[in-house]
Amino acid sequence: MSDAELPSRERALALVHEWIQNPNLRKHCLAVEAAMRHHARRLGGDEERWGLVGLVHDFDWERHPDAERHPVAGVAFLREQGWPEDVCQAVLGHARHTGVARETPMARVLYAVDELCGFLVACALVTPNKTLAEVEVKGVRKKMKRADFARNVSREDIVDGAAELGVDLDQHIATTLEALQGIRGELGL
Repeated sequence: MSDAELPSRERALALVHEWIQNPNLRKHCLAVEAAMRHHARRLGGDEERWGLVGLVHDFDWERHPDAERHPVAGVAFLREQGWPEDVCQAVLGHARHTGVARETPMARVLYAVDELCGFLVACALVTPNKTLAEVEVKGVRKKMKRADFARNVSREDIVDGAAELGVDLDQHIATTLEALQGIRGELGL
């Protein structure tokens, strides 16, 4: 595969299934993929490229579940496999602790949607019917203020991600929620 050649979605999905056993982490990768594709359509990005970035961004988390190795070790593997450098840079940039600058719209959107996708799923799981259809932006904003709710999700990353995109936080939440509602069946929500 040349540096500019993009792997197929099938290859990316196989990588996710090979490296991730936890069904919830697999669903998280699918959610981030959907959000990336949705934002690519809105912003004129390459939907396939952006989607693959979302799909593989956490593929190494189970093997490297700490800041010292994730996603750096995973990206080293992607590079060995010939993945395009812009994809590798975006994956590195989604983790604040790497210090890798998010220089492209694709990288900025990945950072902006990663934690938000996790938070939206958590919000859906506490609705009466455990569904994304019942999640509302107002409720998401209220839950963001509760330290005891989805405590592992970085509110700072959610807020900073919207700011890096130059969009209103409520609009960013609504747009990303719409993307996840589009694959609610795959997410079981």
